[in-house]
Amino acid sequence: MDSLSLAQARRVALGAQGLARPRPGAAGAAPGADGVTMRRAMATVEQLNLLQIDSVNVLARAHLMPLYSRLGPYDVGLLDRAAGRAPRRIVETWAHVASFVPASTYPLLEWRRRNYLDEAWGTIAGAPLAHAAEMDLVRQLVAERGPVTAREIHDELVATGRSGPRSREEWGWNWTMAKRCLEFLFFTGEVMAARRNTAFERCYDLPERVLPPAVRAAEPVPGDEAVRRLLELGARAHGIGTVRCFADYFRLRGPAVRRARDELVEDGVLVPVDVRGWDEPTYRHRDARVPRRAQARALLSPFDPVVWERRRLEALFDVYYRIEIYVPAPQRVLGYYVLPFLEGDAITAFVDLKADRQAGVLRVQAVHPTAHAGPGTAAALGAELAVLAGWLGLGSTPVAPVGDLAPALAGAVRAA
Repeated sequence: MDSLSLAQARRVALGAQGLARPRPGAAGAAPGADGVTMRRAMATVEQLNLLQIDSVNVLARAHLMPLYSRLGPYDVGLLDRAAGRAPRRIVETWAHVASFVPASTYPLLEWRRRNYLDEAWGTIAGAPLAHAAEMDLVRQLVAERGPVTAREIHDELVATGRSGPRSREEWGWNWTMAKRCLEFLFFTGEVMAARRNTAFERCYDLPERVLPPAVRAAEPVPGDEAVRRLLELGARAHGIGTVRCFADYFRLRGPAVRRARDELVEDGVLVPVDVRGWDEPTYRHRDARVPRRAQARALLSPFDPVVWERRRLEALFDVYYRIEIYVPAPQRVLGYYVLPFLEGDAITAFVDLKADRQAGVLRVQAVHPTAHAGPGTAAALGAELAVLAGWLGLGSTPVAPVGDLAPALAGAVRAA
């Protein structure tokens, strides 16, 4: 069995994620000015396998940040075109959670769409029984009017007396009946997202009007084979890790995962390794390499694949990190929307950021060093924030006096 140190394992993981080398482009470059083309952006998506989608827009949409972390300033219109114009290079589906995936990956998730009773949560799985009569009407409206939003379908159902006005009294995901029907159809693949509008609403349409012809014509993939291929994609994207790490990439579970692991080990795709200090059975993807060093500098969003699996993050990087959006403000330790700062092969700081678009500034609400921070961390983070602010079209970067690194970062920001 191969033996690796934790430092080597970190470099394997960062190399697999495209975070071992410095980003292309000059610091402070304008969006698109560093030559990030559609081909380059899609190559990065293929390397990651998926981009998580989340509605939180405190800094930037969740699916936009992983490409920024790896490529630097780029034109976000590239992703809009890739997902919203034919032939679509990426499509939306339930993968890790709601995600953009390469169109070629979509058929590998057909078993999940088919097994919605086990794979979907109650509001979705129960929709056909709760709204049987309306489901057919929603299907008809999408076929006739797509691409169409849930709001537009809801308005039609209200106008025809099939639904009442939306309640404003409930907290959280206060979905209308139209939204519940559409999300069931989206989960099962009967409808797809043709694009997102300016309000970030899904515009639903029929698969034959969204999927590229080659994907539509693809043969169904048996469930066990699909799980094996998805587990391999997770292992390839992580480079190194436990079966739990690899399975979490596409939220795989059950006995099929263990069978897939055994087959991949037998075939030599997963190579057992001993990572000194990581006391779990660990595997390296056979194509993963150990970079001599990691030189990247990047802010990682809370939805970046590097930080998804928190136990993996602790084992590899020796840091404790949790997203605290849903934690009451007085109980937060690090802040509301906190990004780990990757410096080389170490996470050296946690910074709570907010894009104050009305004021035109990038606010640092708090910044805390980790045990791995060095004398140059504040300056490196200050330079990175200047690039980020430029990409977001924001001006200055005021630093609130919260966190042990705040005074040094404030000075570094002024210098930058």
